[in-house]
Amino acid sequence: MSEFAINGRSVSSDSPVYVIAEMSANHHQELPLARELVHAMSESGADAVKLQTYTPDTMTLDCNKQHFRIGQGTIWEGRGLHELYDQAFTPWDWHEELFELANRLGMDCFSTPFDRSSVDFLETLNPPAYKIASFEMVDLPLIEYVAAQGRPIIMSTGMGTLEEIGEAVQIIQRAGVPLTLLKCTSAYPAPPEAMNLRTIPDLAERFGVPVGLSDHTLGYEVAVAAVALGARVIEKHFTLSRLRPGPDSSYSMEPQEFEVMVNAIRTVEKALGSVSYQRTDCEQASVVFRRSLFAVTDIESGEELTDANVRSIRPGGGLAPKFLDKIKGRPAARHIDRGSPLTWDDVT
Repeated sequence: MSEFAINGRSVSSDSPVYVIAEMSANHHQELPLARELVHAMSESGADAVKLQTYTPDTMTLDCNKQHFRIGQGTIWEGRGLHELYDQAFTPWDWHEELFELANRLGMDCFSTPFDRSSVDFLETLNPPAYKIASFEMVDLPLIEYVAAQGRPIIMSTGMGTLEEIGEAVQIIQRAGVPLTLLKCTSAYPAPPEAMNLRTIPDLAERFGVPVGLSDHTLGYEVAVAAVALGARVIEKHFTLSRLRPGPDSSYSMEPQEFEVMVNAIRTVEKALGSVSYQRTDCEQASVVFRRSLFAVTDIESGEELTDANVRSIRPGGGLAPKFLDKIKGRPAARHIDRGSPLTWDDVT
C-alpha cells in the first residue's frame, strides 16, 4: 500500500485512525461560532478540521432556470443552488484565523477547493493536504490542478463508478501525490443500508492506497464498523447543535456524540490488534480454569484407571484431557488421593 501522511502523521494500517471534523455550513455565517466549533472539535478528539472553500459565484450561477433549482430527494428540495451556497459558504477572510486556531489546538486544518481560484487562495495558507469532494470527483481538470500543487489528497468517492474513480486516481497518481480514498454515500443523511462498507477493503486492494469513510449517516455505529473493516480515515460533519436549522445541521454530529465516536474508534483500534495465536498476558490468570485430568475418587496403587475414578474437570493442573484414552486401563503407579491432578508419574 502506498504511503500517506499529513504533517508527518502517517495514515496506514499501523497508525491510529485519522478523524476529521467537517465544519461545512455549521458556522451559520458567524465567525465567533466558527471559533467555538473549532474549540469543540478539539475537545471532542478530532485530529483535523476541514473547511470548504468556495463562493456562490465560483460554485454556480445566480439563475432561476429549473436546472439551478434542487429537485426531489434531498433535504434542500426546492431551493436554488446559488441561494443555498450563499447561506453555506465559509468567508475566505476567516480561513487564516481558523487554520491558525486549529493548529494552536493541536489539529491539522485543510479544506475542499471547488475551483482553481480557491486552490490558489488555499496555497497562500500552506495547507497540509487537500480534500476532493464526491461531487467534484468527475472534474478531472480541477483534480489535475489540485494534484499539481504536490500536496497529499483525500478524495471522496460518492456516486462514483469504478471507472470514474479510476480516472481520478490515475491523474493523482500520475502526479506522484499521496492519496487516500474515502468510501462515501452522497445522501444527506445516508441510510445505513446504502453504505456498502464492504467496499472499503476492495477499494484498498484495487488502488493500493489507504481508504477511509466520509460518513453522512446518523450516529456513530457505521463509522466504527468502517474502522473494523479497515478504514484509516473517518470524516463526519460537526455542529454545536442540530436544533439550530442550517443546510447541514440535520445530519451533523454534536460534540458529545463526536467524542463518543472517537472513543469507540480508539477502543476498536485496540481490539483489532494483530494476527496472533499466542496466549495474551491478560489470559494467564484464566489458564487455571481450563479442564484437566483429576482423580475423582481415592485410587490405590495398581488400581486400574477408569472413567469411574478419573475425569476431565476444572481446574487445570493435571494432564490434558486429550490423554484420557491413553491412560484408561493402565494401573496407577502409586496411591492417588481424590482431588489430585494426574501426572505421568501417576501412571504405570
